[in-house]
Amino acid sequence: TAAMGAAFMAGQMWEYFHLPFGLTDNLFASTFYALTGFHGLHVTLGAMMILIVWWQAGRQGYFTAESHFGFEVAELYWHFVDGVWVVLFALLYLL
Repeated sequence: TAAMGAAFMAGQMWEYFHLPFGLTDNLFASTFYALTGFHGLHVTLGAMMILIVWWQAGRQGYFTAESHFGFEVAELYWHFVDGVWVVLFALLYLL
């Protein structure tokens, strides 16, 4: 999942370099860069959370059936970021 987040960020950077408009060209451009940039920041944070949980899970006994709060937080955060992307995709690419 973290690798897919990194692939998403690489695709987003590629898109930034190939867009026919710049950050200050018009209101849509500024809004586009702001929304996708903040989303990219949240994807990066989510990928870091997943990597931290992955590292912690490798430590014997760190997560148990009764104690796995960090795992759940990372999972819920990642799914929230996914849901935000669905909304952003619809608003920025489909409308």
